[in-house]
This record gives sequence, structure tokens and C-alpha cells, in this order.
Amino acid sequence: MDKGINDILKSETNQLNKLQEIVKKTIADEKLIINNLLNPPEEVLTSGQKISDKVARFGGSWAFILSFFIVLIIWIIFNSVAPLKQTFDPYPFILMNLILSCIAALQAPIIMMSQNRQEEKDRKRSENDYLINLKAELEIRSLNQKIDLLLEEQIKILFESQAKQLDILKSIEEKVIKLHK
Repeated sequence: MDKGINDILKSETNQLNKLQEIVKKTIADEKLIINNLLNPPEEVLTSGQKISDKVARFGGSWAFILSFFIVLIIWIIFNSVAPLKQTFDPYPFILMNLILSCIAALQAPIIMMSQNRQEEKDRKRSENDYLINLKAELEIRSLNQKIDLLLEEQIKILFESQAKQLDILKSIEEKVIKLHK
């Protein structure tokens, strides 16, 4: 009888050891993911990148659009209404067109630089999302392994205890038969 209890205790110890191995393996698999998520690389911006971000932020705002629109209207009104000696850009407003073209030519690549940096940030963010999903998948896989192991061990223990109960019943049956004879 003591041997049966020892066998059950050994099987439970083996089961716990297997669970501990699964936990150790899961922790080792997650170390890289956790390090990447807890310690993201710091973003170091050059002065040009800071300027491009500020220009893109202002160039894509209503404040820029409204202020630019007001400046253009004042420019057109002044050069249309003022006496000829005071105008600096008479009607077809060639200087204004030149300035607008220069602003567009300079503003477009600056905004593109800022958008490229934002795209890089988005890519890193999506990589972190992927790592989080991978971590969740590893957790689920680990839980499935633990559950499978527990079920396997429980079924094994049930079969063993049923076999022992059958042996006990057989021995009781034999004793009862001997008593009736």
C-alpha cells in the first residue's frame, strides 16, 4: 500500500517538475520580447529633423493656411490698389508666384522628411505590437502545454488509482469467497 502512495507522490513530483520546465522555457522565450518592450531605443533627433517636424506641423495646420491666405490677400490688394510707384509686384504678380513656387519647393521635401520619420516610428510601433502579440501567443502556448500536461497526468493518476482499486476489490472478493467457503 505504501508503494502505491509513493508512486503517486513520485508522479506528482514529476508532474511539478515538468510544469516548472515549461515555465522556465516560457520565461526564457519571453526575455527578448520583454527587454525590447521595456527598453525601446531612444530617439535621437538631429536639428534638421527637429526643424522638419516643426515645419511639417505648422505647414499642415489651419494657422498656416489662414495666415498664408491673409498674406496673399493683403499682397494682392496692396499691389492692385496702391499707386504704381509704391507697388513692388504689379499685376500678374510674378514675384508672388516666384515666392509661392519657392515655398512649395522647399516645404514639400521638408514635409516628406518628417513623414518618413513618422513612417519609421509607425514601423517600430507595429514591430512592438507584433512582439506583444508574439508574447501573448507564447503565453497561450505555455498555458496549453500546462493544461495538456495536467490532463495527461490526471488521466494517468486516475487509471493508476482505478487499477489499484480493482486490485483491492479483487483481493476483497477473494477474501469474501474464502470466508463463504
